[in-house]
Amino acid sequence: MEGFTSFFNPQSASRNSWSYDSLKNFRQISPLVQTHLKQVYLTLCCALVASAAGVYLHILWNIGGLLTTLACMGSMVLLLLSPPYQEQKRVALLMAAALFQGASIGTLIKAAIDFDPSIVIGAFVGCAVVFGCFSAAAMVARRREYLYLGGLLSSGVSLLCWLQLASSIFGGSMALFKFELYLGLLVFVGYIVFDTQEIIERAHLGDLDYVKHALTLFTDFVAVFVRILIIMLKNASEKEEEKKKRRD
Repeated sequence: MEGFTSFFNPQSASRNSWSYDSLKNFRQISPLVQTHLKQVYLTLCCALVASAAGVYLHILWNIGGLLTTLACMGSMVLLLLSPPYQEQKRVALLMAAALFQGASIGTLIKAAIDFDPSIVIGAFVGCAVVFGCFSAAAMVARRREYLYLGGLLSSGVSLLCWLQLASSIFGGSMALFKFELYLGLLVFVGYIVFDTQEIIERAHLGDLDYVKHALTLFTDFVAVFVRILIIMLKNASEKEEEKKKRRD
């Protein structure tokens, strides 16, 4: 109700309006939490490198498939079950999960590379820009401002699961596939904002488990990247088909 009334209150709106100074406002994040975030994002970068190695291994030896997917899930479960003081073991499990995840999506990336290598680069750059922008937005926003999104995003994931189940049973159409694709992209972009603010809030409350937090952001990054890559690959293939039809 407060946000609704402030929309019609020009004085309140001017006080809450965005400015360049708000972009540099990290005062609400304590130095300890800032250090924790640096550790989280450094670990995330290492996980992305491990994932890229997994993709490369799949391209070389075609190792991606059901086994790597199960191995990725198993590594994540072991990581979450391991106590926080086993830091080296948990970091190793995170890197293993990232490696297996990269191998699992290697089939999709290899198909995109065979079609047009620039699609993979464009998808990764686009995903990195989206991830960076929404993470930064969550950091400079007021604390707990976007945590209410958790319920909506969970409902979105539930809807996606039901749609996929219905598609597997009754058969899916191209329109339904596109709806699932774009809805999934919207949901996981929302999770970037939600998870970033939740990590900050948990860190303020004493939860400094940077490995688990890096795993959370890694899953968000991969989910967004895969959907952007599929969208770009599908659009490129449709344009190629239109060109062939015009030539014929």
